[in-house]
Amino acid sequence: MADPAELTELSATELRAALGAREISAVEAVTAHLDRIERGSAVNAMVTVDADGALRRAARLDAEGPDPRLPLFGIPVGVKDTHDTAGLRTTYGSIRHAEHVPERDAAHVRRMRDAGAIVLGKTNVPEYAAGSHSVNRVFGATRNPYALGRSAGGSSGGAAAALAARQVALADGSDMGGSLRNPASFCNVVGLRPSPGVVPEAEATNLLTPLTTAGPMGRTVDDVALLLSVIGMPDPGTPVAAPALGAATAVADLRGLRVAWAPTLGRQAPLAADVAAVLEEAVSRFAEQGASVEIACPDLAGAADAFLTLRAAEFEIAWGDQLDAHPDDFNDHLTWNIEQGRTLTGRDVMRAQERQTTLMREAARFFERFDVLLAPAATVAPFPVEWDYPRTVAGEAQAHYLDWMRAATTITMLGTPALSVPAGFTAEALPVGLQMVGPFGSDLRLLGIAKAFETLTGFARRTPHLPAESRHWSNEAR
Repeated sequence: MADPAELTELSATELRAALGAREISAVEAVTAHLDRIERGSAVNAMVTVDADGALRRAARLDAEGPDPRLPLFGIPVGVKDTHDTAGLRTTYGSIRHAEHVPERDAAHVRRMRDAGAIVLGKTNVPEYAAGSHSVNRVFGATRNPYALGRSAGGSSGGAAAALAARQVALADGSDMGGSLRNPASFCNVVGLRPSPGVVPEAEATNLLTPLTTAGPMGRTVDDVALLLSVIGMPDPGTPVAAPALGAATAVADLRGLRVAWAPTLGRQAPLAADVAAVLEEAVSRFAEQGASVEIACPDLAGAADAFLTLRAAEFEIAWGDQLDAHPDDFNDHLTWNIEQGRTLTGRDVMRAQERQTTLMREAARFFERFDVLLAPAATVAPFPVEWDYPRTVAGEAQAHYLDWMRAATTITMLGTPALSVPAGFTAEALPVGLQMVGPFGSDLRLLGIAKAFETLTGFARRTPHLPAESRHWSNEAR
């Protein structure tokens, strides 16, 4: 039997190769990752664990034998607790749904299962995925595996933390204003916000304003590309579509690459000094490899305000009636966001959509001059887990719980792919991610650039040192 500790250090692509060669069994892979979940319970990343179901599926896959047509054969995965899983509790981080068990999988979750993935359980989120700190009244806060006293980010914080703690080999997430990028930055993993339409949103109610998209997370760029190849397929029910994507990620040559570096995104997002120091060093690696690096940024004027308007409008549509009926079941931040939506007029929303259209056109022009835009994925290092959000960034007061996320929310408005890749650690040994942004539909090329950077730096290989624990799962599958 393979050493469980060594097995969980394998990347998803390495694990898939070992499973395909029958060097390990799916049962061994699942057992090793379940052990990690149990021993790392202090992280509170996996909030509902289906150990029995995962082991049964692993045994069935072993009996059938490795299938080259199943790219995720035997790979243990975590599913974000806002994404439906048939027969497995899905709470959306809300006390209103603490015992909710969906009848069907979300579309991309079904694709993961059909590709051979084994769902170990659900990953923690903030209430209704609102905010970049994964804490709720159902399960509490997810802690950062690199520093248990710090936040893991959000809203895909449980996914990022579970990956960093080696509790799953792959995870899904979603991103409206940084929910794949921010936790990836905080937890030293890779999170990709794909071009809108690449991962179909079959259950979405608003597809013509592409703010939210599901996307892949992994410990390496190749792992993210692997999951994207499964969930990133066209769907006729999604009118916003990008080019179909293949499975391969080429290692880009950074020589001659036209790089724009925007440390504060044109003064849209103040940047903490400790994060800035790490990112300046990271960006210098591009120049050392022969890339042309220039301080430049798309014109993001009005992006933050337009994002807030469209987000508030979507939140009011989604939860306004429920807030009226059950006001105590919503936290203060979510209530505020919904109430903001009630003050909007149709003109306000149309003006915001007009601004987004202008921003998307600005991005298209910008990427005629540059191959990639580099920026912070998060403007601060992981903050104390007791905070709901950082009240100041670089000495600048943050007006509300979304304000500090502007490095991500403004990029969302461009309608382009963006990812966070591990870029180094602060003097306090806290992870920092570098955000890479490319033109619409350039997801694979962007992953290639990230792979070249990852190969140069090797930060993704740094494993957190968690205290040894042995506890039974407190949140069993339902």
